[in-house]
Amino acid sequence: MKKCRVLMVATLVCAFLAASFAVALAGGSSLPKAEQDAVYEYITKTSPYQQWSLFPGKGKLYEGKHPHGALLTTYVNDLALKGIQAKAGTLANGAIIVKENYMPDKMLGAITVMYRVKGFDPEAGDWFWAKYMPDGQVEAAGKVAMCSSCHAVKLDNDWIFTGPVK
Repeated sequence: MKKCRVLMVATLVCAFLAASFAVALAGGSSLPKAEQDAVYEYITKTSPYQQWSLFPGKGKLYEGKHPHGALLTTYVNDLALKGIQAKAGTLANGAIIVKENYMPDKMLGAITVMYRVKGFDPEAGDWFWAKYMPDGQVEAAGKVAMCSSCHAVKLDNDWIFTGPVK
């Protein structure tokens, strides 16, 4: 009986530690569900993306291409940053890339998001895609064919155009 209690307590401690580790990897808070409102809340309030690192090798307002905008600034959460820096080739589940899309006059036109969620959409690399207007209005989110069909040409770089991940 005493061994059962010790085993149960040890199991609970391990589960707590595993959950705490996952939260730490996510940047101090649990990751959102693959839902447009949850992702927006996460990147703007829970873990504001503008406090994240810039995509390695990119500064603010670098030259962009259609459909993202004339100028771009790309932020990555800690999971994405670690994968990019390690040249992992495939970013981990929970990796988030947020791109600010600017007009030629440097006015923010949209915010686009790539968020890797295990099992979300295996045919599109398990990426959740989203496009938010500057006021937070959702332009597109989820399994967005326009995003995945364009990014499919970068399968060899984990669907990512911004820079190398391997």
